Amino acid sequence: MKLTIEQKIQRLRTELNEHNYNYYVLDNPTISDYEFDLKLKELEKLEIEHPQFFDSNSPTQRVGGEVTKSFETVVHKNRMYSLDNSYSKEDLLDWEKKIKKMLGVDEVSYTCELKYDGASINLFYENGTLVSAVTRGDGFQGDEVTTNIKTIRSIPLVLKRPFVESFEIRGEIILPFEGFNKMNEERIDIGEEPYRNPRNTASGSLKLQDSAEVAKRPLDCLLYHIVTNNNPVKTHYEILKKAREVGFKVPSTIKLCTSIDEVFTFIEKWDLERFNLPYETDGVVVKVNSLDQQEELGYTAKAPRWAIAYKFKTAQESSVLKEITYQVGRTGAITPVANLEPVQLAGTIVKRASLHNADQIEKLDIRVGDTVFVEKGGEIIPKIVGVDLSKRPSNSEPTKYITHCPDCNTNLIRKEGDAKHYCPNEYGCPTQITGRIQHFISRKAMDIDGIGAETIELLFKEGLINNYADLYDLKVEQIIPLERMAEKSAQNMIIGIENSKQIPFEKVLFALGIRFVGETVAKKLAKHFKSIDNLMNASFEELIAVDEIGERIAQSVIDFSKNLLNIQLVERLKSYGVQLELSAESLANTTTILEGKTFVVSGVFTIFNRNDLKKSIEDNGGKVATSISKKTDYVIAGDNMGPSKKTKAENLNIPVISESDYLNMLK
Repeated sequence: MKLTIEQKIQRLRTELNEHNYNYYVLDNPTISDYEFDLKLKELEKLEIEHPQFFDSNSPTQRVGGEVTKSFETVVHKNRMYSLDNSYSKEDLLDWEKKIKKMLGVDEVSYTCELKYDGASINLFYENGTLVSAVTRGDGFQGDEVTTNIKTIRSIPLVLKRPFVESFEIRGEIILPFEGFNKMNEERIDIGEEPYRNPRNTASGSLKLQDSAEVAKRPLDCLLYHIVTNNNPVKTHYEILKKAREVGFKVPSTIKLCTSIDEVFTFIEKWDLERFNLPYETDGVVVKVNSLDQQEELGYTAKAPRWAIAYKFKTAQESSVLKEITYQVGRTGAITPVANLEPVQLAGTIVKRASLHNADQIEKLDIRVGDTVFVEKGGEIIPKIVGVDLSKRPSNSEPTKYITHCPDCNTNLIRKEGDAKHYCPNEYGCPTQITGRIQHFISRKAMDIDGIGAETIELLFKEGLINNYADLYDLKVEQIIPLERMAEKSAQNMIIGIENSKQIPFEKVLFALGIRFVGETVAKKLAKHFKSIDNLMNASFEELIAVDEIGERIAQSVIDFSKNLLNIQLVERLKSYGVQLELSAESLANTTTILEGKTFVVSGVFTIFNRNDLKKSIEDNGGKVATSISKKTDYVIAGDNMGPSKKTKAENLNIPVISESDYLNMLK
């Protein structure tokens, strides 16, 4: 039977996708490069002649060519969390002890994976087709880089066969050593500076404006996590196997371990063999294998409780300490910084390292001119871990910690029990002033587009702003005359400031920069007090009565609320229309029916999914705890509840109720 043009095109696409999978994922090509190119050219010709059959996910579209002037910021459907780190077997044993206690079980199985050193990516598929690709960003939102991601040949644009209808799959975009070295050879040949390391080069590639340039880079993608509401299997290991079968490049190094001893064996093996891998890895990620148990363990404010990263021992180099300088943070905290002779460390050139505080300098007896040992803490932040005393100069003198602020010359203070020195000139120290404004505009706070740290410094220097409320008085005509400013930039800045008036109250509260009030604390305080007025009028007793609000946070909120300048700033923000109370929409579905009640949620549910059940409890004034104690009022039990949890609830005479019982409670 003679094939139609559309059938020919579809058959070629299917063949090329299969060959692509064999070559880039399985590393097992079944045709030559020449034969592949002939088929690709045939398909390209047919698509040009018959544009009505165009498909953005055709193999011909991987060569790139689309130019993206600016990358759209996209909110993740499901937050991309960080991982907690461990550096010893003792850390892992402590972690296992905690999760066993929370689950109420004696045995747990794990999936072990290598920790890849690349750029995190979130791929969204619907009906077997790649829809979008978004960078990790700050975990809450990232940049859409779909056009660039489509050029990476190990990422399937269309799956080999049906999988889950709608899902996200996460992984790392990496640059293997061979490709990285080849790119650097080419750059050196044309007189360009070589790239520093594969990780940064991979990350930078995702933000290139011309996707044709991205296509020239030998990027790869290793995948390790799936997020979906319709999991076809019960374990993390099984779903990764299924992902590999439908076309994803899931590394064959993953291993199912039935005990923590098997985890240790896996770690010991790869601590030696990692140097034979074709790409960078800096540790092992250990995950609870059961998806039900993962859901039951849930998340902290920053990381999943069901996973932990074991970091391999860090690289160490020696360098000469040339000078110690001092930085002032937005809260006035002073951080000493070691300025070093440049040294290559774990793929990057290190020139500076944190010295943390005066105690650390005294403990290590660090002096200018010393030869010091430098490590990368968690493979990221350089730190000094020791001094080579055999190389100390004969005229060396002990380091005298500064007594005055390097920015405003105010006498430094150090409170009892505090590790750091502080500049108390909170509202007069230039760095503290600009630091607070920079915090205010940051992505996790007011998320004001069109303004960066340098712009804040410039606006302050020119006398246009002295605090974050001043931003709302800025006019386009004031900004245009400034250095490196054009009319369009000025307009974008004003639009960004205007749009920030829609940012919800909990983020505004975080943006105010109250000491010790981070993102999570801001959400708790906003939810409890519902407006800035209620919060600023709250007593110390009312503050510490809020879940997880301790004396230090409470006193900090009171100190902020009593300060006349802060009162005036808040009043100005209100007058500009900034959201300083919870919106009617967020209050619409909340009650206080469960106020004062603490619930533990355990098992698998049918009416709710676990997150919705927890949200329902909190929306109705209740508190969700992770483990059963005397303070627990109810345990809501689903299927597969851990037997020891049930026993503990019975021993403590805590009522165990069903989802239906819970719904009746709300009525």
